[in-house]
Amino acid sequence: MSCAICEKRKEKRFCPAIHGRICPQCCGEQREVTLDCPSDCVYLQQAREHEKPRSMRDLNPADLFVQVDVEDQFLYQHEHLLMGLTFALSKSVRADRSLNDTDLIAALTALTKTWETLVNSGLVYENPIASPAQQAVVAEVQNMVKEYREAEQKHVGYVQLRDSEVLRALVFLVRMAHGRTSGRPKSRAFVDFILAQFPEKPSGIAAPEEAGSRLITP
Repeated sequence: MSCAICEKRKEKRFCPAIHGRICPQCCGEQREVTLDCPSDCVYLQQAREHEKPRSMRDLNPADLFVQVDVEDQFLYQHEHLLMGLTFALSKSVRADRSLNDTDLIAALTALTKTWETLVNSGLVYENPIASPAQQAVVAEVQNMVKEYREAEQKHVGYVQLRDSEVLRALVFLVRMAHGRTSGRPKSRAFVDFILAQFPEKPSGIAAPEEAGSRLITP
């Protein structure tokens, strides 16, 4: 039997993305490029285990918002904010299983630019997003920030969270997303990392306070 993709080489493994048998070369070349590989594919999991992490030095500095400083102390002091933002991403992904790393990075990048403009000029300018799926991610994250501030107002009596702190938290997530993704068009490595922070339970999804401290700096 020949490979279902190239139709030349001998098939040696089952591909759940096309529900057919393919050769190892096509598996390696088309994985998360033309193939929508499910997260539980053993060959995808093996590839991730042996794949070297992406170096931040190989990425475009502009994509990482290098002009924004995010100190280790900030991460410790705002752990609840970071977990809340990550929880919002996990909710978006579970609501739309078609989302991949590219979608999350695009949504986070647009959000970060919006907050950077707000911090630097005081103007509210929302960067346009063409994809309805990415717009939904942005809305979920924005709603989480709103709820976070409402919770502060209720328990403390005033809002402590500053716009500059939201900006730095978003920059951290953008950098983490770039560091976690494989960079392939259909990669879901960052998506799977996000979902792993909040595993589904019989009674629902683990809330941020139940997830503990799992975020790892990129």
